[in-house]
Amino acid sequence: MKNRRDFLKISAAGAVGAMVLGPVACTSAVTPDRKSFGVGLQLYTIRDAMAADVVGSLQKVSDMGYKNLELAGYSNGKFYGYEPAEFKKIVEDKGMQIISSHTQVEAAGITMENARKMADDHAALGVKYCVQPWINDEDRNIETYKRMIADWNQVASVMKEVGIQFGYHNHNFEFANLDGVVPYYDIFMPEMDKNLITMELDLYWATKAGQDPVEMFDKYPGRFQLLHFKDMAKQTDPYFEVVKDDITSVGAGLIDFNRIYAAREKAGMKYLFVEDDNQGNGLPFEGIETSITNLTTKILV
Repeated sequence: MKNRRDFLKISAAGAVGAMVLGPVACTSAVTPDRKSFGVGLQLYTIRDAMAADVVGSLQKVSDMGYKNLELAGYSNGKFYGYEPAEFKKIVEDKGMQIISSHTQVEAAGITMENARKMADDHAALGVKYCVQPWINDEDRNIETYKRMIADWNQVASVMKEVGIQFGYHNHNFEFANLDGVVPYYDIFMPEMDKNLITMELDLYWATKAGQDPVEMFDKYPGRFQLLHFKDMAKQTDPYFEVVKDDITSVGAGLIDFNRIYAAREKAGMKYLFVEDDNQGNGLPFEGIETSITNLTTKILV
């Protein structure tokens, strides 16, 4: 997953993304407007297209019916190369809104000056969430996890001052047993300040790690304001390496999203985002079209 790390890497922070659930469609003979469902897209899913054509790619996303966005392109105070106000206007002119941004806080720590700069840039964009999306291989140990979480609590406090909720997006490695310690349950959940940091649960990675999302909601009600809807094509034994060869469009695989969505109130879910780390295996727009079709006809109805 070096490509994701490189994509997010900046001196003290980098990258953004997210997605929301709005009102559910009315039951009528008229086909509802897809935007009324409030489906979100994590733009990491179409990162190559965004690198080539920001405005055109966003237009395609809007035309499909996506309403909410989670970004993955923050660097040097800009979003996908645009000043915050400029990028916000591009998105809103296309009938969408920016909900969240994936924002990397490096393991070595972040100064409060940089945290405030990051917070101010995102406040200018008008996001509701900034989410830590990734931890490098060399930092996946108990001591570093504890240090990073202490930093994140401080960053989250700075974010809160400007009305932004900080969050954490999981993969599968957080569920690996490290000498009797399962970091997600024994470090992350107890040591992250639940009043400052929400969890963005990636349903694919949690499932690949052998976790049941609904059981997680039951154990930690209200702590999952954001969900990543990402499907898997193959049933496997639990594993903890970031191997993602069977990611598929939402509703085209094996995850029971209807059951998970039914438990959304227990989770505390406010927004959901479609994500495909593999960019639809070369067909990113076809992949997200399948996802929003299945969501608005089979899952969110």
